[in-house]
Amino acid sequence: MLVAYAVRDERWTAPASPNEVVGPLVGRTIVALRRRGKYLIWEAEDELFLLMHLRMTGNLLYDAPEGTPYTRAHFGFDDDHDLRFVDPRRFGTGRLVAGQPALDAYFAARLGVEPFSDDFTAEHLRALARNSRAPIKAFLLDQRKIAGVGNIYADEALFRAGIHPLRPVGRVTLAQWRLLRDGIVEALQLGIDSHGASIDDFRDLDGARGSFQDRFLVHRREGEPCPECGGTVRKILVAGRGTYVCERCQPRPRGALIVPMTR
Repeated sequence: MLVAYAVRDERWTAPASPNEVVGPLVGRTIVALRRRGKYLIWEAEDELFLLMHLRMTGNLLYDAPEGTPYTRAHFGFDDDHDLRFVDPRRFGTGRLVAGQPALDAYFAARLGVEPFSDDFTAEHLRALARNSRAPIKAFLLDQRKIAGVGNIYADEALFRAGIHPLRPVGRVTLAQWRLLRDGIVEALQLGIDSHGASIDDFRDLDGARGSFQDRFLVHRREGEPCPECGGTVRKILVAGRGTYVCERCQPRPRGALIVPMTR
């Protein structure tokens, strides 16, 4: 049961106030914890749902010491344990949604298919991409198409599938979609098994650093040899994001304009 809270940065709940978002949960038991895309869902009694999004640098830390830097929200429970939302860059958010229909509508407007669901098939992905000229990397990052794939996992999945990040999504073949579908699932599962990637600020719930960064195939490996062919990994700009690619293993599509990353 949630018995106390302190929101120390009102941006976490904006435009609503902390009392509007967290106040109704006090005295209620959290009956379930779930995930949808990159959202963590606290389900409380009476169908109240607290939706947390970590964004780029958010962490949830269990029983972290008093004075933990960058604590934006602090939750106390009736078992004398607590949880802190820690976020150096202050992009993380908390939202309250009342009722299952409202929750379904909230996610329907924002999130696409889940990579670990039965609906995540090559055929479904090809149908979503039909007639699109956007780069495949931009498609993968669009949460309205696929829920939960971030920059790291897009790079790692595209490398596994042998697809250049700039390939127009409408020109990806069904065979490539099958490879990419499997590459996405493999990269995400490896990230889960590794407790995330601690490149800058991310930590696991107990404060330990993740280890997925030690298993990257191309991401953040600019100038290093490709693990498959020995060619040099490049860093380019795609969909506004730093993107890592081996152009031997992932052939550049004809006519693609490469924008190198500037330092």
